[in-house]
Amino acid sequence: MASSKEYLEFILGQLSELDGITYRAMMGEFIIYYRGRIVGGIYDDRLLVKPTKAAISYMPTVAYESPYEGAKEMLLVDEVDSREFLTGLFNAMYEELPAPRLKKKK
Repeated sequence: MASSKEYLEFILGQLSELDGITYRAMMGEFIIYYRGRIVGGIYDDRLLVKPTKAAISYMPTVAYESPYEGAKEMLLVDEVDSREFLTGLFNAMYEELPAPRLKKKK
């Protein structure tokens, strides 16, 4: 089941206080970036983030879910209705997210 554009727009609206939120559509789902780093994504209309130490300690309840069959588990974010919670979560995670890989020139 693909994620809806409406759910993506809702999540982007919740994160609108943060500078540098972008996304990329990928096979019916959406990868979410914060200042160039992958934070997580929207899969089957669920916001999932990378299981960083900061994210695990920030979230009151931690539930691991797989974005799709065969993928590494990620953290399910239940509190998507709270802008304050989401912006705090993304800010807490940022330093632990891997920097984007530089593409090699051919």
